[in-house]
Amino acid sequence: MVKKTMRISLIMLLTFIGRSIYAQTESFKNPLKISGYLETYYTYDFGNPFNNIRPTFVYSFNRHNEVNINLGFIKAAYETDNVRSNLAFMTGTYANSNLVNEAGVLKNIFEANVGVKISKTLNLWVDAGVFASHIGFESAIGKDCWNLTRSILADNSPYYESGAKISYTSKNEKWFLSGLILNGWQRINRIDGNSMPAFGHQITYKPTPKITLNSSSFVGNTLPDSLKQMRYFHNLYGQFMLNNKLSILVGFDIGLQQKIKESNNYNSWFSPVIIAKYTPNIKTSIAARSEYYSDEKGVIIPTNTPNGFQTFGYSLNLDKNIASNIIWRIEGRSFLSNDFIFTNNKKASEVNYFLTTALAISF
Repeated sequence: MVKKTMRISLIMLLTFIGRSIYAQTESFKNPLKISGYLETYYTYDFGNPFNNIRPTFVYSFNRHNEVNINLGFIKAAYETDNVRSNLAFMTGTYANSNLVNEAGVLKNIFEANVGVKISKTLNLWVDAGVFASHIGFESAIGKDCWNLTRSILADNSPYYESGAKISYTSKNEKWFLSGLILNGWQRINRIDGNSMPAFGHQITYKPTPKITLNSSSFVGNTLPDSLKQMRYFHNLYGQFMLNNKLSILVGFDIGLQQKIKESNNYNSWFSPVIIAKYTPNIKTSIAARSEYYSDEKGVIIPTNTPNGFQTFGYSLNLDKNIASNIIWRIEGRSFLSNDFIFTNNKKASEVNYFLTTALAISF
């Protein structure tokens, strides 16, 4: 009986020591994490563009009939209770298309920011540097998006931004609020001759784990001071999980920009989109997208045609999770325009059809 009691006591002691060591190990976790992402793709455009470049308003997966890299990056993230920082360098056709106006090595920066928590009682932070954009429901990282390729509204609004922001997350994590001061509309360096910072906001509300509502804005001048034309832009979207297999996302962009400097008249553009995602099992998902983009005066997408850019888009994609960190995707997509803004075997066309497949790994 004594031996049995001693054995039980020894087991309890070893269990206590083990739990103590585990708790100490957890409390001293390495604040530095290294991660990476690589997304390869192949796109076939049935219009056969002679220069192998897809339409000018497409900034992702935009090389025709060649295997290429859309986005690849290595990232170092550092985070403690009151300090955080991210540094990531990238390559790929996404970088070539979206950062073409940046200087030198800035073209290869995916993220470069540092943040400090400024309250002991609130989850309140100030961050500065280069960030992913606060606008929209799609990012540059394909695996995080419902569709393989990006919506027209995502490709033609900022993917990234630079500046400073203050942000607050409520204790119940239902509310996220942020105010931003920026160097411009998708800019790291401000445009030469532009002395005005831009501004933005973001409000995200999650009343339940199945619903996300978001409002984001941009206000600023995207031209030199001598040509100053104020731009006012707003993005609104809602994401709804209807059940364990079916989700819906509804988004809407609208923008206004002065016609000329100091004018009271504005040109406008807008874009609604709806996406449905069906996930029958953990390894498979299907997503369908319907969208429309209207930019009659060519503020964002100039065409020099009678009706400007007024285009419908439709897509259907199938995703397969090969492993927990590897995804294979295939998508068919079409554009239908009011004007002949596309080419089909060197002839003007109102339609554009293409297929894309991608293989991505994260680590």
